[in-house]
Amino acid sequence: MTIEHTTQPPADPAQSESAGSASNQDRHQDRSQREAELVAAPFAVVHVDSSGIHPSTARMVALTIVLLSPTGDVVETFYQVFDSESDIGPQHLHGLTPADIADQPSFGKTLRQVNGLLDGRTLIMHNMPRTWGFVYAESKLALRNAQKRARNRTRNRRGRRRVGRVARPALLVDTLASARRAGLPLTDSRVRAVATELGVSELSAVASVERAQRPAQEVSVETAQLIGKIFFRLREHAAEYQPNNLKADRFGLQRSITRVEAMDTPSAFENPGVYEPGTRLVQGMEFVVSPDIEMDPDSVIAAGVAKGLSYGEKVTRQSSVVVCNMTSILRGKAMHADRKHIPLIDDATFLELLADVAPGVSVTKQAAPTRTASPVTVQKPKPRGRRRSSRSNKPNRAGQTNRAPQQEA
Repeated sequence: MTIEHTTQPPADPAQSESAGSASNQDRHQDRSQREAELVAAPFAVVHVDSSGIHPSTARMVALTIVLLSPTGDVVETFYQVFDSESDIGPQHLHGLTPADIADQPSFGKTLRQVNGLLDGRTLIMHNMPRTWGFVYAESKLALRNAQKRARNRTRNRRGRRRVGRVARPALLVDTLASARRAGLPLTDSRVRAVATELGVSELSAVASVERAQRPAQEVSVETAQLIGKIFFRLREHAAEYQPNNLKADRFGLQRSITRVEAMDTPSAFENPGVYEPGTRLVQGMEFVVSPDIEMDPDSVIAAGVAKGLSYGEKVTRQSSVVVCNMTSILRGKAMHADRKHIPLIDDATFLELLADVAPGVSVTKQAAPTRTASPVTVQKPKPRGRRRSSRSNKPNRAGQTNRAPQQEA
């Protein structure tokens, strides 16, 4: 058999330069087109329907994204149901049935499309830690699954194949936190209740038979549009977050790094107990920050930790004080604090008290209790007898036995 060796002709420099120029021109054109899209629709309202409350224990079953113009006009609407092949949770949470979710794609199948809608835009969400927590958790899960499939396909090949990434928004805005910073007296934190309080909607937040009978997509898109209206009404009080300053807590909620690290850092001082109003705060006291404050919670948490106080996310028997501005209507953390007889103080008063914090008692490691050594009795080893051979005493082929011959006396 004759093997022909063919030699490729040398590449034409002019042709290579022309191809490179065309490629650069295409990239420049794509970049210009993307910039034009972001100018036309710089905002993306994100609303999540899930099977539960926390991203660490629940799954996202539907995602709604509404792109808005600089003036709040709807530019594009995206709605997709996902089949996570897991329990979808109670129907009243999202209005979907198992039949609605069957044969729907996984989130990983639409990850690239979702990233195209979110990249470079300001994301507007109601309860940002939960909403972005679900999007982030589902994205990471989809990437892990894709990496496993890629490793199986390229097990005998060299190099790694890029399987995708998490969306890269420019900024995150929480409309619920914005309403609280605006000093809105919220007795109900749901989207429709906040919209009614602001006067941008007359839709009732109370669940009704009429709303339950409407298609789930219609209700979710309507909710997303209300979130957009809340954002534009509270734009001067917008609670903004940088994506790279967020971190998942143990529930999967995307919170600030300052908050998560404060939760995980053990106190350097012993807890002196419950704070007594009218006295000084003491190092080691555990403080809890309620959502119902007008200041940035992260700044309040950072200030308390810097003064030697310990931060707790939930109200427990170890809590010393709860920072909360709403004391007329007790709910959430304020209600639990009142039941446990833990005092409530507003954010401004708390910062004033931090100016003069009493020194606490440092936490010292307790030495292990010493035990009196009991006298040790040394026992003499018992004399070993002659080890009995396990070999059989049957004669071998030569007529000899395995037992050693006994010496005559």
